[in-house]
Amino acid sequence: MTTARRRPTTLALAALLLATAAACQVAAPPDRPARTNAPTPATSSPRGFTLVASGDVLPHMSIIEKAYVDAGGEGYDFKPMLAGVKPVVSGADLAICHMETVYGADGNYTGYPSFKSPPQVAEALAATGYDACSTASNHTLDDGAAGIHRTLDALDRAGVRHAGSARTALEESSPTLLRAGTAQVAHLAYTYGTNGIPLPADRPWAVDLIDRDRILADARAARQAGADVVVVSLHWGSEWQDEPDAQQLRLGEELTAAGAAGRPDIDLILGTHAHVPQAYEKVNGTWVVYGMGDQIAGTMFNHSGAEDPRGNQGTLARFTFAPPVHEGARWEVTEAEFVPQWFDIGAGRVVNLNSAIASGSGSASGEEVTRVRDRIRDVVLSRGAAQDGLVMGK
Repeated sequence: MTTARRRPTTLALAALLLATAAACQVAAPPDRPARTNAPTPATSSPRGFTLVASGDVLPHMSIIEKAYVDAGGEGYDFKPMLAGVKPVVSGADLAICHMETVYGADGNYTGYPSFKSPPQVAEALAATGYDACSTASNHTLDDGAAGIHRTLDALDRAGVRHAGSARTALEESSPTLLRAGTAQVAHLAYTYGTNGIPLPADRPWAVDLIDRDRILADARAARQAGADVVVVSLHWGSEWQDEPDAQQLRLGEELTAAGAAGRPDIDLILGTHAHVPQAYEKVNGTWVVYGMGDQIAGTMFNHSGAEDPRGNQGTLARFTFAPPVHEGARWEVTEAEFVPQWFDIGAGRVVNLNSAIASGSGSASGEEVTRVRDRIRDVVLSRGAAQDGLVMGK
């Protein structure tokens, strides 16, 4: 599928290594092929790139029904829902989403608690400008291996690469390598669990589970496979909690502290799952986004059973990376930004809040939009990220 941008579409290559969640400390051999979108260009002038990432795409039945209406009753069209953030997403050199649910088929689509989304979601993600999505979540096994196959097949057809779940052991074992400017970016993704659904006995590699040693081994293998920058997506944290929990803080500290020869193993951590925006923080010199919140979701209810508007709030993270100042150094983040976003349930649209405030658009009042934007800003900056240069972008 042709995207609206003139930047390379990522393609995937499988490689080898059978790994399980239990046997997760084995590093991959350096000569293992990786899934990549383009050969390394011959250039003597490395140039920087911008990376944009966003939170959970979680189509409840109300979202699916809205996409049916937007398609005029013929199939499902999710592109209008995402049009409000397309300028930010398509303007990046590399854009990463989080596809929380798996896809169904032949009209068999469901929402909470066991999700099966229309595969047309993948087409909308591509049209919006996303290059890749993390697919490891607590809902990845909602429809077993068949759901994973349908999801990854649909993303492949749309030209959107993926990390975190796999159809084969061969696919699971190799990092997804993405081209951004002159850099090779590895994207890895993991989830805390799968809602108690066990990994299939014959497919223990179907979903990548969070394990510190496994993540670090995979990051080092990605470096050996040619990655200049390693990005890790983590489906983690406590739902409905604005503050990162103890596990997020501990794991973020441990992952960002790991490295060798002055170069970290991981260059950026992107968090999802909590359903609410959480803080950004620079830890050991590396940016950690504890939670980007939901990008697309229906009316959300918290653990108390109360409707909670925070479940429709989120951020787009945007980081600008510059080439190493000398051989062996890391690619440094020179600009760190967040763009507050909100899913307007009344309109069924993702809203860039700063743009909405400037234009006065959207179904909510200007006062409400400003209040939501300011609340998101306060949460994002709650751990002192402004002192490390994080700013609110447009």
